[in-house]
Amino acid sequence: MKQGSEAQPISEVKWVNRDELHANAYNPNKVFPVELELLVQSILTCGWTQPIVIRSNNEIVDGFHRWLVSNDARILEMTGGMVPVVTLPDDMGMAEQVSATITHNRARGSHFVMSMADIVRSLKDEQGVDDQWIQQHLGMEQEEIHRLYDNAGSPDTKGDPDDAFEDGWVPDFGRMEGG
Repeated sequence: MKQGSEAQPISEVKWVNRDELHANAYNPNKVFPVELELLVQSILTCGWTQPIVIRSNNEIVDGFHRWLVSNDARILEMTGGMVPVVTLPDDMGMAEQVSATITHNRARGSHFVMSMADIVRSLKDEQGVDDQWIQQHLGMEQEEIHRLYDNAGSPDTKGDPDDAFEDGWVPDFGRMEGG
């Protein structure tokens, strides 16, 4: 990789028609529909904050799901079907390209339950947002919001006694032995 900020791919963000790009055949990253809608919401709310990473042949290395949702009519309208891209150097071989896809995906990390519980509590208690706002903007189901807010992610309940766990069933071993 070349040295200096001016030599980095991010220094040359370009806008290209989304229809000129194509997916690679090896991306192991799958995103569920609710997260895809969350990605749409993110782009509609914040605009394009990350370019799609491509090779000079317009094959997507990273950003496949951003490219996928860029076909949403609301996003198409934002930029006339154009998407931001950065192009990796041509001297990158296929092994490096596959590695780049994997490392881009894995480097994004995970959300920890207790941290998300703190965020949900802060949004509700300090920012005054309601559950519907959280559902729309964070892509959460009502039950997830309730558990994070009320239980801090733990399986026991602190609030509504109707939410208490019931005793589990106990198998009748006598019946299992033919009795």
